[in-house]
Amino acid sequence: MQLDHIAVLGVTLEEAAQHCETALETSLGPGGQHAAFATHNRLLGLEDALYLEAIAIDPEAGDPGRPRWFGLDRFAGASRLDKWVVRVDDMDAALAALPEAGRPVALERGDLAWIMAVPDDGMLAWDGLFPALIEWKSEPPAGARLTSSGWALSELVVAHPEAERLEARLAPHLDSPLVRFETDAPGLVARFEKAGEVRWLR
Repeated sequence: MQLDHIAVLGVTLEEAAQHCETALETSLGPGGQHAAFATHNRLLGLEDALYLEAIAIDPEAGDPGRPRWFGLDRFAGASRLDKWVVRVDDMDAALAALPEAGRPVALERGDLAWIMAVPDDGMLAWDGLFPALIEWKSEPPAGARLTSSGWALSELVVAHPEAERLEARLAPHLDSPLVRFETDAPGLVARFEKAGEVRWLR
């Protein structure tokens, strides 16, 4: 498993995007709609084919008939960096090893196709800090298609009171030196670098 992208959730997409843009002083590009979950997003390309996603419930979409991914049905409060997504080569094998990630859901948008692991209630384990799993079926994956903003993600801190247990659970599968686990209140913190400048996103 390798880090694919990180996601800022918001009550509205405008709030989520503004949270990203304020932190990095960079405008996000367009994204699209996810009809299967009635959400929409905007994206920012990062170095090394990673990307930052701002995502929220799409108020113009109908009821998806299922819990929305990322726990968005229960999301409240200020926009924040709330989810991290890791890329897998074989979703069936990944879920056999990490069944708490959810069930596979096949998705398409334009010429993009992917499989996402989504828990039945939409809520990821470990207070939402278990990584979401994605398998890209289209080539290249989304991050490689985006023009880089010049910002590089230099560290992602995954904080949790039981961080050591979470790290041990993922260690046999996770191959991402950018990810660091820290014992603290649940949350994510991302460190970005660009031309010697450092910015933080929480």
